[in-house]
Amino acid sequence: MDFEAKYADALSTAREAVNHPAHYNAGGVECIDAIEAAVCCQTDPADAFLTGQIIKYIRRWPLKGGAEDLRKARFYLDRLISRHEQDADI
Repeated sequence: MDFEAKYADALSTAREAVNHPAHYNAGGVECIDAIEAAVCCQTDPADAFLTGQIIKYIRRWPLKGGAEDLRKARFYLDRLISRHEQDADI
């Protein structure tokens, strides 16, 4: 029996943890897909990055990082707000 056949289940589980972790798949929508949809219309790369980070941490906080993830989301949200405090629409 070769290595892959012997450890197929373990390899599959490891790949799943890297490519599709449970805390990023809650609700039937993968987090990366939600982020891509949310930032597709943004023209500023920094705004898109900050928005993606906010979404990531808000989505995963109850399943992974708890209050620490909420603080991380707040950090990125505060940065996004500070970038646009002078804008007339905020």
